[in-house]
Amino acid sequence: MPSQSLPVRDSSFPARVLQQYLLLLKKYPILTKSVTSGILSSFGNLLSQALESSKNNKEKSPRKKINVLGPVHFAIYGLVITGPVSHYFYHILEVLFPTTVPYCLVKRLLLERLIFAPAFLLLFYVVMNALEGKTIGDLQKKLTTTYWPSLKMNWKVWTPFQFININYIPAQFRVLFANIVALFWYAYLASARK
Repeated sequence: MPSQSLPVRDSSFPARVLQQYLLLLKKYPILTKSVTSGILSSFGNLLSQALESSKNNKEKSPRKKINVLGPVHFAIYGLVITGPVSHYFYHILEVLFPTTVPYCLVKRLLLERLIFAPAFLLLFYVVMNALEGKTIGDLQKKLTTTYWPSLKMNWKVWTPFQFININYIPAQFRVLFANIVALFWYAYLASARK
């Protein structure tokens, strides 16, 4: 008598979430990456505010209220900019430097670090300035004081992660991998922009 297979329905919650994420990633790659970017960017800003609050608590400084607009701005940036731009950038890297190209690992990293990273950081400053309703003068002042230190920190922090990401992480997971690292990076940027 042949045995009948029954689907396993009692998988753990994390396994079900991962399965659903993979399904959405396959059906709606850009939208899934954009929503994920928005959520994780927002959490990065909340993390920044929590760290700042904790620091103020230790220094006996007055406790600041959570700025609700901060996570909203970061969510918008992640949803509208980070998700789609990163998706297409990683795709372009694959087209420009397939694994058959000599020194593709180094070429990908140099393009990402020397062209994409500075431009993307500048875009971050411009978009955040606009979302916060600030003037061009405010943007110029912020760029003059914090852009170069932030870019140098970006190169220090992101270079090893991006080398791994663009050369060893499967293409469909690169935005997610970068978003997880960015969770902490956005916490830094939110603090640095203040």
